[in-house]
Amino acid sequence: MANLSKSFNAVNPLALAALLQPSPKLDRIVSFLNSVPGTDKVLMFIQYYSKIVIWFLIRLGKNKLAERVSNFANPVADFRILLRFYGLLPLVQWMIHIEHHPPPSTTLLFINRLQNLTMILYYPLEHIWWLAYHKVIDIAESKMNRIGIWSCRFWAAYVFLEFWALLQQWQLLKKKERGIVKKVDAQEADILREHKAVQTEKEQIVRSTLINVGYLPLTIHWSLENSSFPDVGVGFFGTLAAVYQTIGCWKSTA
Repeated sequence: MANLSKSFNAVNPLALAALLQPSPKLDRIVSFLNSVPGTDKVLMFIQYYSKIVIWFLIRLGKNKLAERVSNFANPVADFRILLRFYGLLPLVQWMIHIEHHPPPSTTLLFINRLQNLTMILYYPLEHIWWLAYHKVIDIAESKMNRIGIWSCRFWAAYVFLEFWALLQQWQLLKKKERGIVKKVDAQEADILREHKAVQTEKEQIVRSTLINVGYLPLTIHWSLENSSFPDVGVGFFGTLAAVYQTIGCWKSTA
């Protein structure tokens, strides 16, 4: 009877999953996509890479196909803004954290506080812009546009401050690295472990710098009332930021 059941499952199309084995990689992918940051980064890649695809399609004369790609990408960009509607909550959590667990530098703490201030101003303005754009609240178009521009200006301020913060982190890391080299009494295994931790932090700083390089031209572009920055440029730099943010988010699920 048991053999009959196994034989039935072997040909039963509803039991095809029995042919597969549990997969830690699949578990990790599901965990990544089930998280808000993971979903956001995948959508971010689609949003910005589609601009590059659209640029190529137009150059090839495939305007109809380019329009279809645009029609797919526009709701993705809109949904990403909607996902940020509770962005103030993790921001408040982070503000509390750095006050109770300050970074090892008063300068870095000062930068983090300034960044938090820019985000406190950025989020509500972006929310108001989105609600006005979708006619949820009644605001004149000229005022709505100014609100959107100012929200991006505060975001741009955050990006500039992030470069300063990353420089401070790099200097602190180099100082820490020199301290490890000077250790003579420590066990070799401990030194190797510390070197590995420093290397991991270096990779994070480099990755964050590349993300910031991607965001810088975008935030400047959106902060200007009349910018001539091309849409394909937005796509290129946005994709750069999306790729390295996705890598960082993926590593955090390990």
